Amino acid sequence: MMRMVVMISGSGTNLQALIDAITNGTLNAEIALVVSNRRDAQGLERARKAGIPTLYFPLKPYTDTGKPREQYDEDLANKLLLLEPDLIVLAGWMHVLSPAFLNKFADMVINLHPALPGIFNGTNAIERAYEAFLAGEITHSGCMVHFAIPEVDMGRVIVQAVVPILPGDTLASFSRRMHQTEHEIIVQAVRILIARQR
Repeated sequence: MMRMVVMISGSGTNLQALIDAITNGTLNAEIALVVSNRRDAQGLERARKAGIPTLYFPLKPYTDTGKPREQYDEDLANKLLLLEPDLIVLAGWMHVLSPAFLNKFADMVINLHPALPGIFNGTNAIERAYEAFLAGEITHSGCMVHFAIPEVDMGRVIVQAVVPILPGDTLASFSRRMHQTEHEIIVQAVRILIARQR
């Protein structure tokens, strides 16, 4: 059984998709820990409701004392190493991880990003895609799960899906379809990696 750590910063809807897939038996995995860098992240409550241990690990104490982000990354990595995870899933984790973290988990960290490879890297990808649609530049966007590397949203893709932008779409309706697709492909990506592990 694949042992995962899921890292979040917000509402945790993608975490919920993983929890639901494990609960209904479509994903042969366990979530050993949910980590958040924000105390008020709703995903922490989702984890607690599911009986999953949580860790709140903020960056602010490091920046307040002049410690570099790399020190934060290394300390967090060392905490996670104790759990001996098979996979670390960045599911809405809003902090770019440096090699100080990533080098300790080679080919074990995956990231969900709401855009297709090489397009709209970085933050606010859904909003940027919708603006490009309104400007007549694109007719679709999509999302992907990829291996995390120091270059933001540039790692090897595990799974991707196209999401059309419909003529009558608002940002809200397009966002809803994007998030629904994210929930599907994050489970799909973990399933692919479980199959490779065998």
